Amino acid sequence: MTLFSLVFSLFLIMDPVGNIPLFAVILAPYDPARQRRIIFREMLISLGILIGFQYLGAWILGLLRISIPSVQVAGGIILFIIALGMIFPTMDTNTSHLAGESEPFIVPLSVPLIAGPTILAAIMVYSRQIEHHGIMLLGICIAWAVSTLILIFTPFLKRILKDQAMTAVTRLMGLILTFISVQMLLEGIRGFFQAFS
Repeated sequence: MTLFSLVFSLFLIMDPVGNIPLFAVILAPYDPARQRRIIFREMLISLGILIGFQYLGAWILGLLRISIPSVQVAGGIILFIIALGMIFPTMDTNTSHLAGESEPFIVPLSVPLIAGPTILAAIMVYSRQIEHHGIMLLGICIAWAVSTLILIFTPFLKRILKDQAMTAVTRLMGLILTFISVQMLLEGIRGFFQAFS
């Protein structure tokens, strides 16, 4: 695997473009300057998690006896709860709980939206295919840097969209996020049964 293919694969899995509406919704209560600070902080946290998982992921999961399917199922459940709050804002799962009284920290922006179970699993797989850890580390950093630059523009999207448009985007992204969470759950369940087949 070349550095380009590694970066491109990781970039697609991080999906910063697809995450822009989700970031915009979750960070809606904050002013643009604070949004940018939160985004950069959360992206730094996600970078630390990705790099840490490159070196310690397999060991930590093995030590705790946690399988990749378990990580996928847990990530799917978290995303599903967030999605319900976006589709049905009157429910107790409203995203205002995530970004109202206290600003989002690690969950859900860093994990699972950026450093989710899919990319963590991919890093474990790619780390076994690439001999030099330096190339893997460089690939993670480049994909992260490009994703960060894209997501930093999230506050501008909030200014362009009006309240009604933001509501429509919120519910649409909640619906899409429901699909993603269910897919993540199904992949985790399938991986669990494949381990015993």
